[in-house]
Amino acid sequence: MTEPTESARILVVDDERVIRAILAEFLALEGYTVHTVEDGEKALTELRLRPYDLLITDLKMPKLSGLQLLEKIEQERLGVLTILMTGFGTVETAIEAMKKGAYDYLLKPFKVEEVIHVVQRALYRQRLQAENIRLREALTIYRVSEAIALSHDIEHILEVVLRAALDEVKADVATLNLKDVRTGNFEERLKVVSNDHNRASHPGGLPSPAFATLLEQFGQGVPILAHGGKATKFFTESSIPGELSSFVAVPLQVRGNMVGVMNVFSFTSSKKFDEGHRKMLAVLASRAASAIDNARLYTELRASNESLTKANLSLEDNFQQTVAGFAQALEESDLYTRGHSERVAVYSEILARGLTLAEPDIRQIVQAGVMHDVGKIGVRYDMLNKPGKLTPEEVAVFRQHPEKGKRILEPVPCLHGLIDGCWCHHEWWDGGGYPRGLRGDQIPLVGRIVAIADAYDAMTSDRAYRRALSHDVAVGEIERCAGTQFDPELADAFVRFLDAWRRGMIDRDQASLMPR
Repeated sequence: MTEPTESARILVVDDERVIRAILAEFLALEGYTVHTVEDGEKALTELRLRPYDLLITDLKMPKLSGLQLLEKIEQERLGVLTILMTGFGTVETAIEAMKKGAYDYLLKPFKVEEVIHVVQRALYRQRLQAENIRLREALTIYRVSEAIALSHDIEHILEVVLRAALDEVKADVATLNLKDVRTGNFEERLKVVSNDHNRASHPGGLPSPAFATLLEQFGQGVPILAHGGKATKFFTESSIPGELSSFVAVPLQVRGNMVGVMNVFSFTSSKKFDEGHRKMLAVLASRAASAIDNARLYTELRASNESLTKANLSLEDNFQQTVAGFAQALEESDLYTRGHSERVAVYSEILARGLTLAEPDIRQIVQAGVMHDVGKIGVRYDMLNKPGKLTPEEVAVFRQHPEKGKRILEPVPCLHGLIDGCWCHHEWWDGGGYPRGLRGDQIPLVGRIVAIADAYDAMTSDRAYRRALSHDVAVGEIERCAGTQFDPELADAFVRFLDAWRRGMIDRDQASLMPR
């Protein structure tokens, strides 16, 4: 507390030259910057021209007394801490001085040490107040910044900003007008009212800002801060409510473009905004402008991503349908294999859903069922439908279709999830399958599922080399080959889930659509 405020500026006012000289000399020795004047009018002029941290003024002076000077300082909100000096001190005088805003008073004749002590205490208090203001402002800005960081809801963010503006400057009403890009007009987007404000104090409603005038002022770099009737020029009405005590408007700018205006009103006679309030509101307005810009960029980015995603999905679907169309065209040309891929997809889905796999995994398994034989595009038609036994050379060619399916799908990233179903549906649980001789859990799940579905449909469909087997025979074969050709757990599950599906088909009178 005893440390002087660095470069604190003090104005001494007294009509006695000796007192002015003594105070100036001793305060300068303490490290303060001191200026002196001889009357209240000159003091008022000096305070209007330059900022001071502390005013020490005599009570009895010509032209303007100490108490009158206090009144002027309060009216003009010059923001200087005041100590009153008097040789006619009474309790009534002290009370009157405190009511008019004085921090303390000194009785003449005084000791210099006493003056230094009072000055140090006053400046210490002022420093604490300044620190508290900075802390409160920092917390307000942090709260607003946090809201912007944690939310993409522009309405919520703007309300947080306006509430902060209202609280920070103790205003009655705050409004936010945003520019309509189509019309160029500034439309009111949001209004918040202080909980302590009596709306009946201005029954005619808020005056409407004259945005042409505001924009002209902003363009010239002139701050908009006005009190009482002097604010009239900033509104469209020819007269404003007499209750309006103070008005501040600050622009919202994004990369040099005006996107909105924040307006703050005081209808409390004792509450007038000052330049410090306006600067704080300008900081909050810049946060609001950033939030609006971020929200716009986020919306545009999301829309762009959605469009791109739709385009990618459309491209993927088109390509997948094209490849599936080739495979289907291959089947359609063959009486025996027609519809095989679709049925394999159905049986694969029955097993996948019975295993309660995730929906995206189920969709991928179904698609793999549709595409599992796409590699047969590269196998000769007469070989696929040969009534008799294939030669070893023909078997070798036929067994290439899983690898060919992989090569067809591999260049397309969106189809990579289907590769395992095409590549691995002829692998055996005991390692006796092809093309790689995988065994057990080395075989991807989709490959093990499609293998069972493929085998069941192949057995229950007519082929060039034999008639379709019955459902019971096909199920018996799957059970017999569990643990050798098929994953035993999946084979058991498939039989159970298929049986339930068949009962449902019978209940729906759709028995003709399933193997006998």
